[in-house]
Amino acid sequence: MPVKIRLQRHGKKGKPFYWVVAADARAKRDGRYLEKIGTYNPNTNPATVNLDVDAAVKWLENGAQPTDTARTLLSYRGALLKHHLQGGVRKGALTQEDADAKFEAWLEQKDVLIQAKVDGLSKEDAKAKANAFAAEKAVNEKRVSDAKALVDEAAAEEAAAAAAVEAAAAAEKEAAAAAEAPAVEEAKEEVAEEAAPAEEAPAADATEETPEA
Repeated sequence: MPVKIRLQRHGKKGKPFYWVVAADARAKRDGRYLEKIGTYNPNTNPATVNLDVDAAVKWLENGAQPTDTARTLLSYRGALLKHHLQGGVRKGALTQEDADAKFEAWLEQKDVLIQAKVDGLSKEDAKAKANAFAAEKAVNEKRVSDAKALVDEAAAEEAAAAAAVEAAAAAEKEAAAAAEAPAVEEAKEEVAEEAAPAEEAPAADATEETPEA
């Protein structure tokens, strides 16, 4: 029977999670399978791929055909490379030790690349968080500055209004003083006029007494 290595969908709606399975090509996509050989989680960054490489190689050697997506995952975890190296061992081009050494070297290099990607994503995430914090800080500082400007403007308007009130009160006081000045002068003149005849009366009496003497 023809065998396919393909993905079987699991997980929640909007968050798919896949099993990598070897199944009869005639079976439904999410139906019965012959063997589960790995998992694939596309919800992480980078995507998480767990694979039983030896089981995948066994099915490949038995003629199983991977789908396009499954082939990508097998290549990502080195199953296709190991299948190719095992072919070289069968043909006598390589010893088993040489094939294993090459595969281990490839795995180490792959792990380094994956870790570098993870580190790069961590740095980008930290940089994005720092930029977001700086932007938020700038917004808060602008809010504080705008609030301070409004307070200063209100204080300036209040001071100007108080100065205007004081100036108006001073002007009113000066006007009242200027209006009272003529009345005071008139009163002084009237007092002076009334006092003048009273001072002349004794002088007339003195002249009248002179003949009697």
